[in-house]
Formats: sequence, C-alpha cells, structure tokens
Amino acid sequence: MTNWKFAALAALATGTAALAYPITASAQDAEATSSGEIVVTGIRQQYRGDVPLAEVPQTIQTIDGDLLENLNITRLDNALDLASGISRQNNFGGLWDAFAIRGFSGDENFPSGFLVNGFNGGRGYGGPRDASNIERVEILKGPNGAVFGRGEPGGTVNIITKKAELSDNFGSFNVSAYSFDTYRVAGDYNLVVSDTLALRVNGAAQDAGSFRDNLESKKIVASPSFLFAPTSTTKISYEMEYVDNQVPFDRGVLAVDGVLGRIPESRFLGEPRDGPIQVDVLGHQVQFQQQLSRDWFLLVGAGYRDTGFEGFSSDPELSGRRQSLDETGNILVRQRRYRDYDTTNTVFRGEISGKFYTGPLTHHVLFGADWDRFKINLLQQRYRWNGNYQPGDPIIPEMYAIDIFNPQYGQVVIPNATITDSLEKQTSYGLYFQDQIDITERLKLRIGGRYDRFKQDINSFGENLPVVVEKQFSPTAGVLYEVTDSLAVYAAYGTGFRPNSGLDAQNDPFPSETSESYEAGLRFNSYDETIMATLAAFTMTKDNILTNDPLNGNFSIAAGSARSRGIEADITANLAEGLLLIANYAYTDAEWRTSSLDKDFALQIDRGDQLINVPKHQANLLLTKDFDLAGGTFTLGGGVNYVGERVGETGFDFYLPDYTLVRALAAFQPTESIRLSIDATNLLDEDYYAASYHRYWVTPGQPRAITGRIDFAF
Repeated sequence: MTNWKFAALAALATGTAALAYPITASAQDAEATSSGEIVVTGIRQQYRGDVPLAEVPQTIQTIDGDLLENLNITRLDNALDLASGISRQNNFGGLWDAFAIRGFSGDENFPSGFLVNGFNGGRGYGGPRDASNIERVEILKGPNGAVFGRGEPGGTVNIITKKAELSDNFGSFNVSAYSFDTYRVAGDYNLVVSDTLALRVNGAAQDAGSFRDNLESKKIVASPSFLFAPTSTTKISYEMEYVDNQVPFDRGVLAVDGVLGRIPESRFLGEPRDGPIQVDVLGHQVQFQQQLSRDWFLLVGAGYRDTGFEGFSSDPELSGRRQSLDETGNILVRQRRYRDYDTTNTVFRGEISGKFYTGPLTHHVLFGADWDRFKINLLQQRYRWNGNYQPGDPIIPEMYAIDIFNPQYGQVVIPNATITDSLEKQTSYGLYFQDQIDITERLKLRIGGRYDRFKQDINSFGENLPVVVEKQFSPTAGVLYEVTDSLAVYAAYGTGFRPNSGLDAQNDPFPSETSESYEAGLRFNSYDETIMATLAAFTMTKDNILTNDPLNGNFSIAAGSARSRGIEADITANLAEGLLLIANYAYTDAEWRTSSLDKDFALQIDRGDQLINVPKHQANLLLTKDFDLAGGTFTLGGGVNYVGERVGETGFDFYLPDYTLVRALAAFQPTESIRLSIDATNLLDEDYYAASYHRYWVTPGQPRAITGRIDFAF
C-alpha cells in the first residue's frame, strides 16, 4: 500500500453511509411526501416545486444511495446499469460518463449531461463520477425541456448528494478490497455544531488495478458541506466538490475482420509510457432558501466548477487509407495525442414556488430563471503517420504501429501538430414556469414552458468564428388521473432543443437539434407502499442531427433525423420477512429516419438503421432476503442484468453481442455499527463488450470480480 493511500486512510477514517440495507428504491421526495404534506428538512430541489413525485405525470426512477452502498457500486455508470432504458455509450477512453436515455445520447464529443443538485455536473472533463456522496439518483424520463432547458428528450439524470443535516451527529467508514489489486476507503461524518449549524464531510480514496494489462488508477474525492439555518424559515447550504484522479486513457480492444474476441480482453493497445491522464475538479455550490409564507418558498443558488484534463494517449488509427490492420491482420497503426483541456462553468439561478387557489382548483406553481456561462479551453496535439498503406508495404517506425498478438511496448513519438487550439464561451439564460393544477382530488393537469437564449463564441487558432445565437421556447403538458388510491394513469408531451457546435461549409452556424416527445403510462403504489410499479410507453423524434455534407466532405450539415419508441416496466417490492425485489425491462427501438452519410467517416446510413450502442432489449432483476442469525442480520441476494445486441459502429455492419451478467452478494450485520459483506459481479465470468464507437475502439466488460468490505458506523 503506497504512502498516499495511508494518508488518505487517515484523513477519511471518520465514516461512511448508514449500514442498514435499503428498505426501498422508490421515487420518494424528501420534501414532498406521497400524501402531499411538505416536510422541510433541508434545502429543496430546484425545478421541483411542491408537487409530490407520486403526482408528477411522467416516469421517474430513483436509485437509492443505500442500495449502491450495499451493492458496492462506486461509480455512476455502474449505478445507471440498474435503471431501465439507459444504455452505455462511448466513454472517451474511460475518461467520462456517457449514456443514452431511451435511445438518445447527445453530443458524443462531451460527457453526457447529468445534473448534481440541479446544477450541470456532466459538463467539462471531470472524469467518471464517483458514487461516494450520492444520496440518491433521480432519473426523470421523458419531456423535461420546459423546466431544465436544452438537453436530450429521453430524460434527465439528477444526482442528489449527501449534505449536512441538523438532525443528529452520525458517522461511518468502510474499507474494501477488490479484485485486480484494488483497495478503497470511504467515509462520511455529520456534526451538529449548534441548533442552527451542521457540518458534514464525505469522500473516498482508491488505488485501483485493472483486468486490463499495464493499467492502474488512483483517485481521491471529497465533498465537505455545511447547513446554516439562522431561523426556522431561512436555510443556507454550501457544498464543495474536490477530485484528484489519475486515469489511463484506454480505447479498449478491437475486432479483427469484424470479429471480436481474437485478442484477450486484457490486451492494452496503447503505450504504458503515456502514463495516466490527470483529472482535477474543484466545484462549489451555494443555495439560499427562504420560506415566504406557509405555502411559498424562494430558492436562490449559485455554482462554480473548474475541471482540468491533461495527458497523453496512443489511439488506433481510424482512417482506412492509413490503417494496415485489415491487410496485415496483426499490425495496428496508431496515433499519439497530447490533450490539455480546461473548463469553467458558472451558474446563477432563482425560483419562487408555492400554491394558490382559483375557486375549486389548486395551483402548484413555480417561476424561475437561470444564467449559465461555460468556458472551454482546448489544446490538442497529435502525431499521425501521413502515409497511404498498400498491401505488401513494409511496416516502418513512422507508422507508430503495434502487433496486436505480440505487442512490444516502449515506442516514443512526439505529437508534432496542433490540431485543436480553441477557446469557446457558451452563455445562456432561461426563463421558465410550470403550473400543476389539481382539477379534482384525483385529476391533475400540468402545463409549462421555458424560453432559452443561447450564445456561443469560439476563437480557434487566434481567429474569431461567427457568433452563434439560438432562441427557443419549449412547451410541455401532462395529465394524471388517480383511478384508485393505488393506481394512476398519466400522459405527457414536450419539445426540446440542443445547440449544435461548429460551422458548415459556408461558415454558418448549424441550427439546433430539436425534439418532440410523447409518453403515457400507469403507476401503481400499494396502500402500504410496499409495492411500487410503473409501465410506460413513449415515442420521440429528433431533427437537425449532424451528418456529412455530400458536397463538401470535410464539413457537416444538420440534415439527420432519428426516432426512438419503446416500452418500460419497473417494479420495486418490499415483501414479507425481509424480501426485496427490484426488476425492470425496457424495449427501445431507436433508428435513423433519414438516409445520409455519417458525419465522421462518411459511411452510408440508411433509413431504419439502429442508433449506435442502443439495445432493443434490456432487463434487470435483483432479489435479496434478510435472515435473523446469531443475534444479527444475515443478507443473501443475487441479480441478473441482460443487455441485447447493439450496433457497434454507425454506418458499418458491426454489432456488439448480447450478454447476461450475474451477481451474488452476502452480508452479515452482527450489530447496528458493524457490517461485513462480500459480493461477486459477472459471477459466471462471461466475455462481453459494454460499448463501442468503432470496431477498433471497443470497451470490453470486466470479468468476474469479488469485493470484500467491512463497514463501521457510530
């Protein structure tokens, strides 16, 4: 164990999350209970208002932080594997979180856009999100544009973090050992200083090996926070995000002649001498909440977040004319790159929410505004062989090539061409409103809208490009009817948009992607809240997707269109005698609705082709049972995750095979303060591939892995 890890252990040995196994994974709002009573225990959620989640006319999934703790899930991407309708996408060599919700994934040049306490958390280059400070993950499916603004029509992921609480002092910590020489410690401690002030700190330190050859990573994350409540109606909170992460850049494995599995999943095709990418994050969130009256609240917030990303990588060459692998069968031409990326995101927002009455109608309203500035400073340098490989040509050092069956590492080339040197500024503001009307005790109607103004300034290689300005109004509507006290039916509609980056051949900005979404579903919540289930059907369209310009092959045009439609079913059941069941299934048919050329490689896309990395079928099952044993509690459980076949490269006949992963877990809690656990993922050691961008950039799945862990609480 290295010295840095001993220091981190000492610093973090002050706690982790509560040890009790999660009772529920339901979508329950901490401030708006299912009965509609408002219980203000902390800072409310922006964009939420006072509507109980059970009355929101759209699908909402919640993944509880305790569930993640007990499954030893330490990353956001692994947490989202538990949800229905979310599929993994190209993760930029393992350096960010990328996912599609209901088939649509957004701009592949940036991480997927998720929120942290309502602030943009996926922006920038902050590395894979650690799960140590997750209280719960809310996945709001369907039309969200009228509140959240520009984004994807499939839904929004919002992480609610662990924050300081005035309730009581508590603390805990855990230590775990994991396959592939991975060690981790995590801690959480809440201190009530006075009746008005509470402090909390949580975080983790990890020293990780890998099933991939020659790769290891190190990570320290911390999230200190405080809550100050000078009066019963006034609350001020602050939370900091600190990340120091060293992650190797890894494009994964490849297919030879379109066939996967010809090389071991452990085979690294980069250069160990490149070292890890250094990722740094420093963020701040401040929120002020004032209760104006019994039913009205003012919520004001500000966020500031810096991210940094620097290091080298060696990537398989994707240009067909430069690549020798198809001809030789074993020699892979590579590029070497140096990246130095920095981003700064500043956000201000304010919202007033409450309710009023017009005759027999009750209006739950919110009015808000937000302002956002995102600065992106990119420097990228590259070495690339400037040749044209022909069958029989000799393999020369300038190709920076590697034998995929017998790799000889240690080659060094210096990136000698600057291919990106830009400063981009995105400035936007939005005004939004929403009114959910209780027409009767059982019938609810929601209407809303949002106006966005987006401005983009780019300076590339010292030249100011034309300024892009986009304006958009996004309406939404929904209705929910409670058929019985336990069963409700709902429907929703909304539009949205997301600006496209870049310019066309005429040096004009692209029009924004626009989307239109419909959803309808059933929601069941048993009277005692032990069984919760949803069944939803949806259809969405997206226009103005960037494709290759057939008249100017080095440029793009906004001419593509896609559609996604499907069905999702979810159930959480807390059955008798400590039996917990969580199950979901998703059918997603995401396809191109236009014939065009792929924007990156000009490959032919035909109408009806499936979108990349989106399986038609996905399913999850998790079952656990508690037993009384020797005065304590013994938990035994298992789960199954199925992901269907997916397209692995846009415009090419290459598919990732389906896979089924099995997990098993066991835990013993002899007292309230100690818990011992062991779990195994991919129990049957299945070979699988999680996602892909190109047949030469394929992310292999992790083989069987076992984690042992001990938790202490006080």
